[in-house]
Amino acid sequence: MNYHWLLRASRWARNPPGEKRVKLVLAVIALCLVLVAIERWIGWPAWLTTQTTPRGHILR
Repeated sequence: MNYHWLLRASRWARNPPGEKRVKLVLAVIALCLVLVAIERWIGWPAWLTTQTTPRGHILR
């Protein structure tokens, strides 16, 4: 760990983020986890999968 991250951590410890920001970050993380879980259980939709040609070009 370099000094830049230590300085950031000390600044964060002295002046922590507000309650609204913490809730926002936790909501974004929860949303990401829900999307990953849905993708794992249900799968990736076929209409979102790109079709490639033998040369590697994407068909539109």
